[in-house]
Parts: sequence; C-alpha cells; structure tokens
Amino acid sequence: MLIYKAIVFLPLIGALIAGLFGSQIGAKASEYVTTGLMVIVAVLSWIVFINVGLGHGEGHEVIKVSVLRWIQSGGIDVEWSLRIDTLTAVMLVVVNTVSTLVHIYSIGYMHHDPHRPRFFSYLSLFTFAMLMLVTSDNLVQMFFGWEGVGLASYLLIGFWFKKPSACAAAMKAFIVNRVGDFGFILGISGVFVLFGSINFETIFAAAQTYLPAEGAESSEAVLNLFGMSLDKGHAITAVCLLLFMGAMGKSAQFLLHTWLPDAMEGPTPVSALIHAATMVTAGVFLVARMSPLFELSPDALTFVTLIGAITAFFAATVGLVQNDIKRVIAYSTCSQLGYMFVALGVGAYGAAVFHLFTHAFFKALLFLGAGSVIHAVDGEQDMRYMGGLRKHIPYTFWAMTIGTLALTGVGIPGTMIGFAGFFSKDVIIESAFASHSAVAGFAFTLLVIAALFTSFYSWRLAFMTFFGKPRASADVMHHVHESPMVMLFPLAVLTVGAVFAGLVFEGYFFGHHYNEFWKGALFTGPENEILEEFHHVPLWVKWSPFVAMLTGFVTAWFMYIKSPSTPKVLAEQHRVLYQFLLNKWYFDELYDLLFVRSAKALGRFFWKKGDIGVIDTYGPNGVAAGVADVTQRVVRLQSGYLYHYAFAMLLGIAALVTWMMLGSSF
Repeated sequence: MLIYKAIVFLPLIGALIAGLFGSQIGAKASEYVTTGLMVIVAVLSWIVFINVGLGHGEGHEVIKVSVLRWIQSGGIDVEWSLRIDTLTAVMLVVVNTVSTLVHIYSIGYMHHDPHRPRFFSYLSLFTFAMLMLVTSDNLVQMFFGWEGVGLASYLLIGFWFKKPSACAAAMKAFIVNRVGDFGFILGISGVFVLFGSINFETIFAAAQTYLPAEGAESSEAVLNLFGMSLDKGHAITAVCLLLFMGAMGKSAQFLLHTWLPDAMEGPTPVSALIHAATMVTAGVFLVARMSPLFELSPDALTFVTLIGAITAFFAATVGLVQNDIKRVIAYSTCSQLGYMFVALGVGAYGAAVFHLFTHAFFKALLFLGAGSVIHAVDGEQDMRYMGGLRKHIPYTFWAMTIGTLALTGVGIPGTMIGFAGFFSKDVIIESAFASHSAVAGFAFTLLVIAALFTSFYSWRLAFMTFFGKPRASADVMHHVHESPMVMLFPLAVLTVGAVFAGLVFEGYFFGHHYNEFWKGALFTGPENEILEEFHHVPLWVKWSPFVAMLTGFVTAWFMYIKSPSTPKVLAEQHRVLYQFLLNKWYFDELYDLLFVRSAKALGRFFWKKGDIGVIDTYGPNGVAAGVADVTQRVVRLQSGYLYHYAFAMLLGIAALVTWMMLGSSF
C-alpha cells in the first residue's frame, strides 16, 4: 500500500522542499530533488500499471488505500482514500511519465531563469494536484484535485508575472475554468441529491438499478433544478450535463476553449505538461470515470458527441492559419480532445482513454520539440521567421517529424503498421461511424475533415520551420544550436512512445483483451456493443482517415515546398475567411462584448452611481461630511477676540429681555 501513497505524495514533498527551502538549498538542489522524486514516482507508476492493468492477480479488485478521515457532516461522509483500478493506473503512467520528462527537460530549458526553485515547486505541485484528481474515490476529493490543478495552472501560466500578457493569460485560464467548475459543483450536488452519496462505489451500485424498467412509468419528481421538476430519467441527464460542463472547461471544449491558446504564455515545458498529460485530460477522465451514469442518459452522450465533433473541427480550422509554433500545437490539442469526447459520447470509453494515452506521448514530444526550436532561435516563436533549420538541429527535427507522423495518424489501414496516433484516432473515427447515436454521421464527417486539416497544419508547421530558405536574421542563424543532452533525452523517450504506444497497447485498450485489461473500470451498458460493431464498418470508412491524412500532407507540401507563393495568394483571394480563421472565429471579441464589457459597465455603474453617488453622498461619508461642515461653521464663531464674545453676550441678553417682555404681555 505504501507504493500508492508514495506515488501521490512524493511530488508534494518535492514541491514543498523546492517552494519553502529553495532559496536556502539553491536552484540546482531544487531541480535535482524535485526531478529525482519524479523519476521514482514514474518508475513506481509503471510497476502499478503492469500489476493492475496487465496483471491477473490483485488487479481484479479495485484497490483502496485509506489516507485519513476527512469530512463528516450530516449525510456526507468523505474519506480521503486512493482508488486504484486500471483507469487510475493508465492515468498515473500518463501523468507521471510526461511530468518526469518535463522536469528533466526544464533543467536545460530554464537554466538561465533566476526563479527556478519556484518553477520546479509549481511543476511538482501541479503533478500532485493531478494525482489527487485521478486517484480520487469520491467526487469531493476529485473536486479538490480539480481545483488544485486550476490553481497550479494559474501559477505556471503566469510564471513570468512581469509580462502583462502572461498575467492576462493566467487570469483568463482561471476565470474560464471557474465557469465550467460552477457546472461541475452543481453536478456533484445533483449526484448527492439523487444517490445520497458522493462515493463512487455507492453511486455506481445505485446507478445499476436507478432507472425504472423499460416501459414503466416514472413521473415522480426527484430533483428540482432551475425551477424544473425532473423525474429520474431527466434528472440523470441534467446531472450528466452539469458534470460535462466541468469537463468542457478543463478540457477546453467548444465555447469554453478560449483559455487554451493563451496558456502558451507560460514557459514551453509548462505548455507540454498542461496540454499533453495533465489538466486538459481531466475532463476526459471525469466522463470515463462517471461512465455508469452517462450510460443511463443517451441524451447526455449525444450532447457530448456533438460538442466533441464541433471542437475537433473548429480547432482544426483555426490551426490552419496560426503562425505561432506553440499556438498551432495548442489548437491541435484542442482538436484531439474533441476526438476523445466523440469517443466518450458514442460509448467507446476505451478508445477515448487510448487516444488520451497515445496523445500524451506525441503531444508532449511536439511541445518539447517546439521548445527546442525556440531555444535554438533565441526565443523566436513565429514560424514566418524560421525555415531551413533541419541541418542545424537534426535531433530536434527528427523528433518533431516523428511527433507529426504520430499526430497525423500515419499508418496502413488493416495492418499493424503505423504510429501511435494511427491506432487510436482511426478507432475513434470508425466507432463514430458504427455508433447508433443521432449525430453519428455528423460526428464522423467532421472528424474526417478535422483529420485532413490536422495533417495540413502539422506538415505546414514542419515545412515552415525546418525546410526552405532561412528567414531569420543572419545573426540568429549564426547562433542556431542543438539543445543540450538534458533536453534531448526526454525527446528520445517520447519518440519511443509516439512510435510504439499504439501498436503495443491497442489490443488492451480497445481490442481483444478489453475486459481483462479494464476489469470493469469502464462501464458499458448491455445495449452498448460498440466494441464489436466498429470491426464491421465498410472498407471506405477504414481508409477515409488515411486518405484525409495523405491529402493534407500533399496539400501542405505543394503550398510550402513546391509553390511557397500560393498561401499568400489564397489569403489575399479569401481575405474574409482568412481573417475569420486567424481571429479564431472572433470568439474572444464576442465574449469581450457580451461578458467582459458588460461586466465592466455594470461594475462602473455601481461604482459611480452606487458607491460614489449614493453611499459616499448619503451614507457614512455623507453624514461625516455634514457633521464636519456644521463643526467648521461653529468653529468659525470661536474667533478669540473679546469684543466678539461681549457682542454675542449682549445679543443674547437683548434676545432674553425681548422674549421676557413679549412673554409677559400674553
């Protein structure tokens, strides 16, 4: 049991040592302590994954490790305990492997930064919060980790706090996520009302028999929400949608996606950690974990599919025209998360987690590769000022090429030849087609189009960065250099994952060994036969992602290698469309108009009219001003001259005598 506690708490210990004692022990010691602990945690995570996921012993049962009694209040009895099953084991491997490699990479990438202890402390804190989330045994514990990840992302995105853009990006990420979290906490409250508990075991056991039998009437209201009285079926749907709202915020789904590209303002290792392994995958994990509830609500699953498909398409369209190397990869993340949610929505939970698993390797590879490119060209991030770098930084070039091959899903359909993304992405596209969902056709079409766009912008990035004539200044090109070994080693490890992760684990996550591997960690209803049905899709469906990938590659090659003038001509010809995509569908401007300006206007009104106009004028300040005015007038009477006082006394005597004379006459 100690191994599970060590996995969760060693990153916290590292964060505390670097955060509290970093200035005493120095930057080097902070790096080595946090990174060393993360290496231990990563090794232990793989041991747990092999024992729990691939083993046939104790892994059949859900392992629970009690940490402490936490909250006991009324009907809420929350114990802080670690829930270890196959889903947790997969997430432990993903989070800790990528986090460890990011720690190692950061030793090289951040070596000039004077605040390295703080940086490494934040990284380890971030990892601990994510581990809290994935090992949670109840919804309150999950929410604790959920908010911890939100806090740590705020600290990391705004790490360079002297940059106004970094501070703005950190605030944006934090606030947009609070919108999603509002839905999440309402969902948790709804679950408690319906099931009388927030412990997963109790919820999942009750969910099995919660809905009335087919054909039975159930009109009794069990939940009042926003003025609506909901019966059991509608209540489950409402709760699932609220939980998914939390997932939309964390995983940057359509409408709550605006924070993700701006999160690039943090250091590149941070971008890799947030986008590949941790924060953004939390939403996918949540829906997968709550699969027993989502399986009861076809309407909620349809909505998840719809949002996922739109996100995959939307982010891919925006990625086509971005010029910042990190933003292209960021929109790629957003698009790939859309794929994962489509898989969740059609009930292919294993396929979603499989894509999460493979995506972590190649997306971390791409981000860290981009960091290596930025490091080589003195901090330049605009691809228009790169080009011709492959001879100067060959290791980075090959690493990013393999990452691109994995992302675009290069492989031969019907065979076991292909990179990681080929296996997981194709399974999702085939599952979307085979699904009986009301939006299955819509989702399938958008995913194939998104696959084409993904291939185009990924190869566009590769061609603009590494091929053609150098577009940087002669001074920059003179100093272009390969990254140190401490940065290349993580790239090498991730390269292995990007090549083999799909091939090795395909049979386990969503294949012949599905039941033995997951051991009930993912729940599928009796009518959910997607695992079998996706095998029987037509041949053209199996080949459609391949054709889309190839079309995207050829188009990018033509536009950026064969005829480099074409993109500029097309942008001129379709200026409106180009500006629309370049400005990210104008969502930021729309939200600024609808929410930011209106909130500021409301605040200004209350400040000017309420605070200054009413409270300051008539409230305590007004009363104080009135008293001060009266006292000032009284004070003026105190002149200090004797003849003034004698005159006042004479006036008083005259008034008194007058009153007595007049009073005596009545």
